[in-house]
Amino acid sequence: MSNRLVDSTSPYLLQHADNPVDWFPWGDEAFDEARERDVPVFLSVGYSSCHWCHVMAHESFEDDQVAAYLNEHFVSIKVDREERPDVDAIYMEATTAITGHGGWPMSVFCDHERRPFHAGTYWPNPPRGGMPGFLTILEAIVEAWLTQRDELTESAGNVASAIADRLAGSHATDAPLDATTGERAAELLVTRAWDRSLGGFGRAPKFPQAMTMEFLLDHHLRTGNPDALEAVVHTLDRMARGGIHDQLAGGFHRYSVDARWLVPHFEKMAYDNALLLASYAKAAAITGRDDLRRVATSTADYLLGDLRHPDGGFFSATDADSEGVEGRFFVWTDEEFRSVLTGARLDADRWAEFFDVTPAGNWEGVTILNEPVHRDEFCRHRGLDLVAFEAERAEVVEALLAVRDRRVPPGLDDKVLTSWNALVVRGLARAGRWLDEPGWIDEAARTAVFLADSLVVDGALHHAWKDGVASVPALLEDVAFLSGALLDLYEPTGDVRWFEWAMALADDALERFADPAGGFWSAPAETTGLYVRPRDTWDNATPAGGSVLAETFARLAAFTGDHAWDERARTTVASFGDDLDQRAPAHGYALQVAERLAADGREIAIVGAVGAERQALVAVAARPRVGTVLAIADGPAVVPPLLEHRTELDGRPAAYVCRGFVCDRPVATPDELAALLT
Repeated sequence: MSNRLVDSTSPYLLQHADNPVDWFPWGDEAFDEARERDVPVFLSVGYSSCHWCHVMAHESFEDDQVAAYLNEHFVSIKVDREERPDVDAIYMEATTAITGHGGWPMSVFCDHERRPFHAGTYWPNPPRGGMPGFLTILEAIVEAWLTQRDELTESAGNVASAIADRLAGSHATDAPLDATTGERAAELLVTRAWDRSLGGFGRAPKFPQAMTMEFLLDHHLRTGNPDALEAVVHTLDRMARGGIHDQLAGGFHRYSVDARWLVPHFEKMAYDNALLLASYAKAAAITGRDDLRRVATSTADYLLGDLRHPDGGFFSATDADSEGVEGRFFVWTDEEFRSVLTGARLDADRWAEFFDVTPAGNWEGVTILNEPVHRDEFCRHRGLDLVAFEAERAEVVEALLAVRDRRVPPGLDDKVLTSWNALVVRGLARAGRWLDEPGWIDEAARTAVFLADSLVVDGALHHAWKDGVASVPALLEDVAFLSGALLDLYEPTGDVRWFEWAMALADDALERFADPAGGFWSAPAETTGLYVRPRDTWDNATPAGGSVLAETFARLAAFTGDHAWDERARTTVASFGDDLDQRAPAHGYALQVAERLAADGREIAIVGAVGAERQALVAVAARPRVGTVLAIADGPAVVPPLLEHRTELDGRPAAYVCRGFVCDRPVATPDELAALLT
């Protein structure tokens, strides 16, 4: 029998629509019911591709005894953290404050005023491994609710006050925001966080910190720091050869549970791959390394092939599990691997060695494909021709994929999120520009058109879309990410509609999300039903909305010559305070903006008829640099102001390089432009 979630659009909520638990969706009805019955609220927050969310669901939420106890003694609410990141953010703050750590599934117990008084993450059923069972936790909560209500109410008030205090006001520092900001952060990351043996930053579990790597690449571009570049290239190489990277179909899993990138949690998220696409593309463009370009290409292929919605957007994620088992879709037994390659008349021994396939396996008796030795080195030690090796590897991949594609695939979270789609637009547009892949830029534009047509309803941007229905009014992450992504799309295309929409979104962010005391709120003031108003404080799995807005403001200053935008950018970055120094890994995107603000920036305007001459100039301007913006047009334009009064040079396309709208003489050849930009 279905519960109240049956009418949801969220794939995660629909996964729980047939639970015996009488779930409520988030909203007033649930809390009104709890108040009327005088019972506490159990709030469960997760997402569709979360492995441990599935485990807790199978153990507890599908268990009739647990469900009966929940239904009798609680009002239970299920929330998709991806659909309601504002709700998730508030209760994750509380969970971290109460327990010292966070994660999903997030399990929170609230009073009637929506204030949490106890929280945790996954609890097993029955108890094991020294962890109390979920039913035991429920019984203890009920006992406390009945006999210690005053203490619970006081605890809820204290937690709420602590969270409100933490989120209120500015955290700005008196420390100067200048070139030393990036230098201090880079020093911390390279000397203290970088794993010089295995790559990455910090210990296991290891996450693909794409924003941190892009900051270090920008720092290298600005300062020439070789260690910053080495740390990134080393990490990108180790990740690409690890099990966190799908060696067959491309794309990256969420994170690695071990230090050597071998064993992932097998879900794949759109946002991770969008951010990593940009990281690999930028590193490839800077270094000229074909292996990094190859990974960027396979990541773009994964996004466009596996996560593309037919209407033009991108799905959110694929699951870690298939047939109820984590990773089953991706792993191989020695026997199956060899059988496939032998049947395809390929050298099974060679490729088993290359991909680390053994009878014992490298994880729970099976093998996660990875490249323990870089293929260049593998070929050199065996006297193999690299070109022929790559050609045969393509045959191996094709044969293995043909078999893997017949397996039961992981579940697909088919909702479309504005914020995550904006990150994909950003990744495709930037990578397409840096690696001269115009098809990727076209796909980014197609996505922007989809967002304009499907996620804007009656003039208002929305956060989520599924099956033709837009839901949840836009949050800061939607407005911020999309504004920045539209500028990324404007620069290589010159399509002024993207610039104008980006400007309108930036204005909207200032009007509805800015905190006069500094920084930005995550949800607009008109959002109801939250016991405290959430705000972005750090760059987590996705950037903070404020970080992306700061970058957008800095770029708008360069496009328009309006110094107010520059001041907004600097104020926003300053609102992160001393954390830029003390918690550099948590501010990878904000540090990119700090690098931009510290750079001797350039504004580049290119005008002239579409053709080979103009494209040659654009190609030079499109290379990765810190602090530049690019505006192109067929002739003089008034939007953006950077293009005003720019004309061709003797009938040929011309490039103008400016600093603060003070421009050098126009040039007409790529070499001249490159010289001005050096």
